[in-house]
Amino acid sequence: MQNQPSEPKSSTSQHRLKDALGAGLRRATSPDAAAVRDLTRGAYAKWAPLLGREPLPMTADYDAAVRDHVVDMLHLDGKLAALIEIYPEADHSLIVNVAVSPAYQGRGYGRALLVHAEELARSLGLQELRLYTSVHLTENVKLYDRLGYKVDREAEVSPHLGVFVYMSKRLLDRLD
Repeated sequence: MQNQPSEPKSSTSQHRLKDALGAGLRRATSPDAAAVRDLTRGAYAKWAPLLGREPLPMTADYDAAVRDHVVDMLHLDGKLAALIEIYPEADHSLIVNVAVSPAYQGRGYGRALLVHAEELARSLGLQELRLYTSVHLTENVKLYDRLGYKVDREAEVSPHLGVFVYMSKRLLDRLD
């Protein structure tokens, strides 16, 4: 399935989120790995009963992720509220993990971090973002669809992990 390029949207609420990101966004370093792990485990815990197992981000090696990937953390009111883990590749950026602390979910921080990932990809000269999620996480698939991601394929990863939905989004160059 071909993607149509998407134009960045702007609104008052998105400007407020962008201001929050600008004020509280910081790149993770090695000492942050435990906090990244803790936030991710908390954010994904609600999905374990649905999947019948811990989601992959709950079992990841965050010492390696912080070292080998771009992990940007959003701090609000002195607390780690959300993060995004990105792995830039030659022709796209892979969004490995978007995690929002349960106390901050539903406020648009995950969406704002996805916009941040678009800006990072553009700054690296990349015009595509990719991600994947479990087919059972239909809320996430619907959110990504609303944000302009298109389903590329569904494939069984393994009998234990089940079917994943692979999605991508083409980016337009910013005009501002």
